[in-house]
Amino acid sequence: MVVSTSRQASEAGIEILKKGGNAIDAAVTVGFALSVTSSSNGNLGGGGFLVATMIDGESFTIDHREKAPADAYRDLFLDDTGSVVPGMSLYSRAGSGVPGTVDGLIRALEDHGSGKISLREVLTPAIRLAEKGFNLSHYEARRFNTYESFFGRNEAAAEIFIRKDGKPWKKGDRFIQRDLAKTLKRIAKHGSGGFYSGSVAEMIVEEMKRGNGLITLEDLANYSSIYREPVTGVYKDYTIVSMGPPSSGGALLINMLNMLEHYPMDSLGWNSSDYVHILTEVERRAYADRAEHLGDPDFWNVPITMLTAKEYAKNRIRDINMDKATPSNLISASQAPAYESPETTHYSVVDQWGNAVSVTTTINLGYGGGHIVKGAGFFLNNEMDDFSSKPGVPNAFGLVGNKANAIEPEKRPLSSMTPTIVLKNGKPFIIIGSPGGSTIITTTMQVILNIIHHNMDIKEGVSSPRFHSQWLPDVIMTEPRGLSRDVIQNLELKGHTLVPYKGGYIGEANGILITEDGFYGGGDSRGETSAVGY
Repeated sequence: MVVSTSRQASEAGIEILKKGGNAIDAAVTVGFALSVTSSSNGNLGGGGFLVATMIDGESFTIDHREKAPADAYRDLFLDDTGSVVPGMSLYSRAGSGVPGTVDGLIRALEDHGSGKISLREVLTPAIRLAEKGFNLSHYEARRFNTYESFFGRNEAAAEIFIRKDGKPWKKGDRFIQRDLAKTLKRIAKHGSGGFYSGSVAEMIVEEMKRGNGLITLEDLANYSSIYREPVTGVYKDYTIVSMGPPSSGGALLINMLNMLEHYPMDSLGWNSSDYVHILTEVERRAYADRAEHLGDPDFWNVPITMLTAKEYAKNRIRDINMDKATPSNLISASQAPAYESPETTHYSVVDQWGNAVSVTTTINLGYGGGHIVKGAGFFLNNEMDDFSSKPGVPNAFGLVGNKANAIEPEKRPLSSMTPTIVLKNGKPFIIIGSPGGSTIITTTMQVILNIIHHNMDIKEGVSSPRFHSQWLPDVIMTEPRGLSRDVIQNLELKGHTLVPYKGGYIGEANGILITEDGFYGGGDSRGETSAVGY
């Protein structure tokens, strides 16, 4: 079974599973297909994280997050007065990190694929979709039209994403990407070298020269995805397997679940005032630690053991009052021992043998910084905004960082992406993840709680109303009609401030629930997600 944001990508994954490929083969296929069918977040020019559990008992994660170019430096986005230059990290070419998606997907295939499916075979669906085109969904057509002025700022983007006749895109229009097809063919023929060296690499560097970009041929040649130790924890009778730093997701997810173990989650009514209150208090404490302690572990001593320890969670909740909100200015990060964009995409895969894969990938803002690599057909990321441009100053999505996430050459920026697999009796039970920037972690946690404590199926679990809090700003963010009037009033009496989430809806989760009866795929009703099985 495959669940992704694109029907065509999900079907491409199933095509590989039917040929005898395993979940890794299918996940790599889906990843490349999404670079064609989900242009705003699926990508070749970005990065992400892959979490897998295999039937032989092995669990592993691959970090293919973007890296800062070698010429990057801490004050890159500051002016002469030491102030952050508005928009520079988001919309200039200096905002692009060295892409990691291609290397990460190929590494997964080479090391953990079934061996029955070649690189050319996993790329064939993506090449076909780019070269022959596909019919736009209502969702994609609407997005293209919404971003028309954004595309118009970049000649290469305008050439591909704005109709020649000046008319708006509509559902059913055929969308062809010939330059992207050529790039995918080079990758199929030359592997990672078809992207990180040769003509594609040269085109990336030429794109950098059109502005103030920093990526060089050496940066591309030196990029390598990395195996990271999975972050694991136990919640009730379940084992959580998730992504470690430079993702903050796994550590915070386990930290929050550890805190929640001390509360009667089964008896607290779903989205009741007490339920929302305790989740908010837990989220605030976790996000305070995120700002202080989390960053690229190759550059910063991240106290993962402390953050995921049961005793640490017990100590963190000592000052929680069930009748009163704790102001964020009274919550500090504990001392360690001596709006990231909603335009992320997630997909979940399980094969007939029980191998499970959870992947989240992004180029940060929708369509990155708006810069297409001319001649190569893909958008570059603007992930440099995920670094802390200046300690204490929030990024575009309200997340505050400290020295742990400061810009350094060849460093990976902190991320909220939280691809996760929940095991029950040692076997995959929930494969889950979501886009949503800073809301990804709380979305993932709430879906897990929905299924474990509130007996929801996967479709209901990913689609039910959500809320979000992240330490700063000191508010509870809500969805339209997500909480009843009585609950809102009770939370306000406790001292909480509630505001509508500026993006409207929180996250767009998708996942797979595995029971004795079979595999159940669920796509979030907030978006256009497709579950395909056979």
